[in-house]
Amino acid sequence: MIEEWGWSVEVKIPFKSLRYSAGQDKLWGFNAARNIDRFNDEFDTWLPDDRNVNGFLNKHGKITGLDGIKYERTLEVVPSVTISETGKRVRTIDRYYLNQNPGLVDQGRWVNQPIKTDLGVTLKYTLSPNVTFDAAINPDFAEIEADAPVVTANQRFPIFFEEKRPFFLEGKDIFNSALRIFDSRSIVDPDFAAKLTGKSGKNTFGLLVASDKAPGNYDEDDRNDLAVRPKIDEFLDKNALFAVLRLKRDFGKENNIGFFGTYRSFPEQKNLVAGVDGRIKINPQTTAIFQVVGTQSRRCFFDPEFDPLLDTTQATRNEQVCGGGTFNGVTLTGSKYNQYRSGTGLGYYVNVDHSTDTNGWFFELGGRSADYRADAGFTRRTNSNFAFFFHRTSTKSKPKGKIIRLNWNKMGGVDYDFSGRVQSANLETRANLSLQKNAFLNFGGGFAFEKLYEEEFGLKRSATRAGTFFGDPTRSSRQHFLSANFEQNLSKQIRYGFFVGTIGNAFDFYGERNGLQDPGPGRQFDVQAWAEYKPVDPLRMSVEYTKSRLVRNDNRVRAFDADLVSLKSTYQFSRFLFTRLRLDYDSTRNNYSGQALFGWTPSPGTAFYAGYNDNSNYRGFNPFSGDFEPGFQRNSRTFFIRASYLFRKSL
Repeated sequence: MIEEWGWSVEVKIPFKSLRYSAGQDKLWGFNAARNIDRFNDEFDTWLPDDRNVNGFLNKHGKITGLDGIKYERTLEVVPSVTISETGKRVRTIDRYYLNQNPGLVDQGRWVNQPIKTDLGVTLKYTLSPNVTFDAAINPDFAEIEADAPVVTANQRFPIFFEEKRPFFLEGKDIFNSALRIFDSRSIVDPDFAAKLTGKSGKNTFGLLVASDKAPGNYDEDDRNDLAVRPKIDEFLDKNALFAVLRLKRDFGKENNIGFFGTYRSFPEQKNLVAGVDGRIKINPQTTAIFQVVGTQSRRCFFDPEFDPLLDTTQATRNEQVCGGGTFNGVTLTGSKYNQYRSGTGLGYYVNVDHSTDTNGWFFELGGRSADYRADAGFTRRTNSNFAFFFHRTSTKSKPKGKIIRLNWNKMGGVDYDFSGRVQSANLETRANLSLQKNAFLNFGGGFAFEKLYEEEFGLKRSATRAGTFFGDPTRSSRQHFLSANFEQNLSKQIRYGFFVGTIGNAFDFYGERNGLQDPGPGRQFDVQAWAEYKPVDPLRMSVEYTKSRLVRNDNRVRAFDADLVSLKSTYQFSRFLFTRLRLDYDSTRNNYSGQALFGWTPSPGTAFYAGYNDNSNYRGFNPFSGDFEPGFQRNSRTFFIRASYLFRKSL
């Protein structure tokens, strides 16, 4: 509401939407904040934000007088239906027959599949204001909002993607931990999931169980391939079972200690992870967190030194149950080198963080042993330890100065395996500047050392066989890097930014020579630019461009050259009605993917979506024959309608 003195906003939040403890003399923590873009991104809070106190949620005010609140148990049921029709290119000749007859060529053909209907239901029951039970049967996780494209070329380790599915976002903070022993995106396509989350006094708890049908959902090529089918029969159409338990106990003013356990089961795969973690507030400026976990697995482990010629019984067993696999994010062939056995692993993490207005530092240690596995979580690398130190020096904020605030960061670290061998080390310095006219500048550089070991990528050479690398079994590189990025909220209508960086002697991890891997150093160049334009309040348009290229030093060949372009546009007809258009381009595959979406969301849980997804190649290659295809060739397209309705009953 606009007044003579300014404006005001009135917000109504129903108590049934909050988690709280009812009763007499309860103090409610509360704060309100406002971000003002036109005042150089000024951030105002009701209770002043003291930069000399570490944390954010601990700097809130208190609300009293809410003694008479009565809570009621609420049941929410949201049935949903998704109707879709998909067309895509499929094979005309079975893959197995093609492999047996090398002269045959399959160009594929277009097939419109039958209309598909998926029914699902989600349920939420508030046992108390602080305890909630959620369940879902065949939940529909249609890609209403897909992941943004990222550069995948030359990526040695897995890439982490944030969770976007509403069911798993509820109570997400309870299941977070430093080592990411639980990542809800490891549950890909559940046909059933349930969780109980809440807090009672000083005790926080979370319990989640799920049945995921994705691991056993093999495609038609694998099902029809006579060479592959015997290896997957044991796993075909089987579900992976998940169980996650989280317990945490508060003590003192801002301290806690907890237990975290996960379990995942699939035919020939069993994985159990359990450990303790905690947070200690040493003083108002210093906080320490830690986590230690142990893992027990029965599964396939890649052994770079295993020789099947010396153990034919074990080799035969491995071929039966180890259909390939991954090692440090690398897909492996030759399943006989994957030993089916039990393995015990260790993971640990320690961090001490000290922060004041003009100074700050943190120190962290962590690692995961060679047999560490967290199948319900996210792990980038095993058999690796790290030590890292960061220090910040800052100026006092000067809202009227040319440089509002300057942060100068210094950092360095080392990675090493459990036998003490150095994997990498780096030293870096960066400066972050907040400037007038809503501008932010960051630039810096540093030096690094990286060393690769043959057995991290595949087989280790021996007297009876060649290894994975062509030439030397180890590779090392002394690297230097520079980067800068700038962003600005130019006006209410325009925002833009860019990043540019270069790395000297960066590794091309997957170079090849004579049929063997031949990693080598080169010059890597990265650039990203983005802009957002809002000509009128309902319309928002954005474009983002990313380029990443590496040219090897030894032969001047481009190891990879990736260009990604994303165009997005949203028009908000009203508070509840919108349309969204999106187009993504990936040069490494000459691929275009797009989506047109219409949405109506009158209330949480009640929604209607109608959309169209398309995936095409331009001057790309046939996915079956490998032949060049001029012009546009469509790979797939899907029309879908999704509707859900919230039924709510107070009990």
